[in-house]
Parts: sequence; C-alpha cells; structure tokens
Amino acid sequence: MSTARHAHGPTGRYGGRVGDWAAVVLAGGAARRMGGVDKPGVPIGGRSMRDRVLDAVADADVRIVVGPAGPVPPGVRSTRERPSGGGPVAAAAAGVSLLPAGATTVALLAADLPLLTRDAVRLLRDQLADPTVDGVCLVDDGGRRQQLCGVWRVASLRAALGRLASARGGSLGGAAVRALLAGLTVRDVPWSGTGPPPWFDCDTDEDVRRAEEWTR
Repeated sequence: MSTARHAHGPTGRYGGRVGDWAAVVLAGGAARRMGGVDKPGVPIGGRSMRDRVLDAVADADVRIVVGPAGPVPPGVRSTRERPSGGGPVAAAAAGVSLLPAGATTVALLAADLPLLTRDAVRLLRDQLADPTVDGVCLVDDGGRRQQLCGVWRVASLRAALGRLASARGGSLGGAAVRALLAGLTVRDVPWSGTGPPPWFDCDTDEDVRRAEEWTR
C-alpha cells in the first residue's frame, strides 16, 4: 500500500482518463558507490538523470516516480516505497499500486538510465505485442538482462508482486528483482539502433562521466 505525495490535479496528468500504458520510474537507492548523492538528480547533458528517463516515456498515459520527496515535472505523480528505502521491488509495488484500472502495460525503469530514448521504449513496447511473453527487457552488449529497463503486462507484474509478497509474509522490503521476475516469461531484447546504448546505467562517477561524453 502506498500514498501518492504529489499529483497535478486530483488524479495526476491523466485527470481521470483511463490510459492503456504507464511508466514507473524508480528513483530511490542510497548510491553508496557515488558517495550517497542523490543519484537520479545528477545532471547529464544539462538535465537530471531522472528527468531524462521521464522524457523517454513522455507519451505514457501515466508517469509515476517512486523515491524520496521532492519536486517532479508537471503531470508526474510521486510516491514512496514502504518501507522507505526498501529497494526496487518495494518501489515497483508502490508505483504499480497507483496505476489506473485500465492500464495494461507498464514500463518499469531505473532512474539512472540517462541515455534511454523513446525509440528504445517503443522497441520494448512493440516486442510486448507477442502474447506469449509477460515482459521484455533490454540486454547490454554482454547479453546481460537490464531488469529495470523493461516493459511489462500490468496483470503479470501485479500477480508476481502478489506471489512474492505472500511468500515473504507480506513484506517486499529488501526483495530481489530476480525473485520478482521468477516464473514470468521474459524476452531479452538487444539494442541495434544508432546512438549510445539506452540500457547504460550510472552506478559510479566514471559511469556519469561516460554518459556525459555520450550526450555531447
């Protein structure tokens, strides 16, 4: 259960309109490898990483940021995971809990993906057209799945969250993303488009420098 902290209008940007796709951006985490800074707020190419991710899903019917309190762009809802600092699975549950009943697909994205583009998100959404899969994720150049750079069927994700919560006695705090996705049919999608890799996440200061170079 979560409570929205911030919305533009009584129900956010969509103002009661039921849309079919949504985006949840996970902006929590301690960023210990970067000295505990507000990592999603670190600027890349003049814009925070979080806002660059939100730009990549600007055409979503609903956009939700899950993380510490703070201002968000117009039309974006904001909430916090429970327990506070409980990790990405708890954050995903908080974001999914705010989705309107009509949402059928949701992009679940880390906020430290400053090179993510609308084209990359569109590729993932197109791949989800296959009814045999529950979700799709980008994979990096080494073939490693980027679990927080994907698009999911809302029903499948809700069911997975429910199963994991039941298995853990009701709490999702500290749960691993791998455990959440266990049992789901996931398609791994390599990126073959032009430009910098949209799956690139920033975990260190060196990663930030590389991302900054790519945006020049």
